[in-house]
Amino acid sequence: MSVVFGTLWKRLDKTRAHCYRAKMRAPNALRDLPWALAGSAAALVPCAFMWGFTVDDALISVRYARHLAAGLGYRFNAAGPVTDGVTPLPWALLLAPLAHAPALDVLLRAKYMGLVAWAAAAAALGVAVGRVSRRDGISKRGRPWLEGGALGAVALSLPVAAHAVSGMETGLAIACATAAALFAGHRPRACAMAAGIAAAFRPEMAPWAAVLALGVAWARVPWRALGHAGLALAPFLLCTLARLAIFGRPAPLAVLAKPSDLSHGAVYALAALIVAATPVLVLAPRALARGPRAARAIVGAGIVHVVSVIAVGGDWMPYARLMAPIVPSLAWAGVLVLPHAHRAMASARTVLALAVGALFFVRAGPAGRGVGEDRRALIASAQPYLASAKVVVALDIGWVSAATDGTIVDLAGVTDPVIAALPGGHTSKRVDAALVLSREPDVVLFYVTGGIDARSLPVWRDARYAYAVESRLARADLIAAHFEPCAFLPLGARGAGYVLLMRTSRYRNGGCGPF
Repeated sequence: MSVVFGTLWKRLDKTRAHCYRAKMRAPNALRDLPWALAGSAAALVPCAFMWGFTVDDALISVRYARHLAAGLGYRFNAAGPVTDGVTPLPWALLLAPLAHAPALDVLLRAKYMGLVAWAAAAAALGVAVGRVSRRDGISKRGRPWLEGGALGAVALSLPVAAHAVSGMETGLAIACATAAALFAGHRPRACAMAAGIAAAFRPEMAPWAAVLALGVAWARVPWRALGHAGLALAPFLLCTLARLAIFGRPAPLAVLAKPSDLSHGAVYALAALIVAATPVLVLAPRALARGPRAARAIVGAGIVHVVSVIAVGGDWMPYARLMAPIVPSLAWAGVLVLPHAHRAMASARTVLALAVGALFFVRAGPAGRGVGEDRRALIASAQPYLASAKVVVALDIGWVSAATDGTIVDLAGVTDPVIAALPGGHTSKRVDAALVLSREPDVVLFYVTGGIDARSLPVWRDARYAYAVESRLARADLIAAHFEPCAFLPLGARGAGYVLLMRTSRYRNGGCGPF
């Protein structure tokens, strides 16, 4: 009997202890709620403003995902070879379950995926900032407006707001990198895992992930540091091995198609550090030296990431896409060092970050809001011309892939191993007219920045072409001998657009246009 009563008493005691802990946690949860809402608002409001933004490459990933969903394999052209045209290898696989739909619908789903992931991470960031504010307030070191200002700097960071909803994988990379930074102070293994997932979605982040995991683990458990760094690199290495096994090369095809340019990478990185806004918050060497080790690990990893961005030559996409994933983590590091910073200097940094973010948001943000709608209108105008085309040649292949199911010849080489191996940069590949004709295209598309419209198509060869490869092909007599100008497809309202050339035999047989 005594044993039975003893067992019941122990269980009752455990129940009472559990209820007490739940009672103690409830007030904390209520205090966390406003900060969670503030964090999610810092993501949702600016992303709603930039919802119309997208990039052409997002539709490239969508085409791969649609072919995976249709059982055609990891290929850009349904009748073409298996190619490694998506830099983040897992992204198309992740999109595939959502890809049983038209391309633009899949793009919309990808945008929502990025938004939800970033909003959840931002809510967690808000809770973490709130807890630091309360803790420092108790110790009379709190500076709540400065800690809230860090969230404001994240909200005003144009790279984060734009690329979280671009339809690319960047929103997931931002969320994973933010989670890794939040784990840095107390859960080194979780930090390494989250950083590794971020690097799987953005390969240039692999050095960042390794350095962050190493720095965090070394601060807590030095003898496990190398293991955590290996854990952070594992997803990246798995993607590398998969590429080697499937495609015969360890690096993405984009590495071959877009050779690195250190001078461009340096300019890109400098501009990205400015427009990102939050790097200003960690320009506090003394506070970093006195502050938590996690903050130093985050900033050190950030410095390594900047070097990595320079090494890969930056990026052609607007709004500093490659810097976006680490922006919230730098804001978190800034919050961690606030109690150790001089109040006046911390105030100045916060004001500067908010001012820089607001300046770029107001001046550069509105231009990107209409990109998605312009692309949608362009696709609609091109579909009547491309509906029956079997082979289309273009440099900007993302929107073209949404306008036709035919084979697309990629003049940039991002999805075409043969063209990727040619000399030249991303937009200046040495593609000659004979190679174009050997692919037997029905339609050729060239992007122009001005000097032509629907009424001046006969002088299409004299237009202002944006990129070297298109300019060279447009002035090639061999192209002019085999193709006729069929239409001008405007992009936006600034005079830019695409000259659509159709093979002469089809043009003369009445095959031009919807009529």
